[in-house]
Amino acid sequence: MTEAAIPNQEYYLETPDIETSSDDYATRFSGKVGDWFLKVQRDATLKMLKPYAGASIIDIGGGHGQATGAIIKAGYDLTVFGSDPVCKARISKFVDSGECKFEAGDLLSLPYADNSFDIVLSYRLLPHIDQWHRLIEEMTRVARKAVILDYPEKRSVNVIAPKLFKFKKQMEGNTRPFTLFSRAEVTEQFNKHGYHFKDAYAEFFLPMVLHRKLKQPIISSAMENVCRMLGLTSLFGSPVIVKYTQH
Repeated sequence: MTEAAIPNQEYYLETPDIETSSDDYATRFSGKVGDWFLKVQRDATLKMLKPYAGASIIDIGGGHGQATGAIIKAGYDLTVFGSDPVCKARISKFVDSGECKFEAGDLLSLPYADNSFDIVLSYRLLPHIDQWHRLIEEMTRVARKAVILDYPEKRSVNVIAPKLFKFKKQMEGNTRPFTLFSRAEVTEQFNKHGYHFKDAYAEFFLPMVLHRKLKQPIISSAMENVCRMLGLTSLFGSPVIVKYTQH
C-alpha cells in the first residue's frame, strides 16, 4: 500500500464511522422500514455506478455495510476503509471470504497514492466530520473517475432539526447531531479539486423518523411516490446522494 503525502496544515483525527459501523447504529435500519430505506439507497447507488462496470471502489467509512453486499454482487472490486479495525465487524463475512478488502487508518489522510481507485463512495460520513473540507480533498485525490456520497440537505425539513433534536432523540434513542449542507457549498469544495456535479438523487421528502414510527413501508413508499411525482422530493428531499466526476 502506497503512503500518501501528508499535507502541511494542522488537523486532528476523526472517527465517527466507529459509531455508524456498530450494531446499535444498524438498528436504525432494521425491520421492514429499514429494508426499504436501504433499498432506496442501494437502487440509487447502483444506478450511479452503472457506467463503471467492474470498477475499483473504495467505500470510505463504509463499515456499516449498507452498500457492501450490493456492490460485490454487481461485480465491483471493493475496498472498505474505516478509521479503526473495529469498523470491520459488520462486514467481516465479506472480508473473510475474500469478496472485498478492509483497511483501517486516518480518514483525513488516506494511505493511498493519487488516483488509486476508479470510484470513491462514502455514506453516513460527511455530516459527522468537522473537517469535511479535508475529507472531500482526500476523496477527490484518491479517485480517478467519480466520487459518490450523501449528505443531509439544508433545503428540507432538516432545517428545523436542531430545534427538534431533543424530541427526535426521545423518539429514536440513538440519533446524533449532524451538519446540514447545501448543494452549492458541497459543489464548491469539489470544484476546487477539479470535480464537477454530475447527478443527484434526493431519497425522501418526509422525515425518516416519521417513516420509522409509522412502521408501514408500503404506505411510506406510496406517500414518497406522490411527493416525488409532485416534484417536492427533488426540491426539498433529504438525504441527497450526489455524484461528482472529473469530466
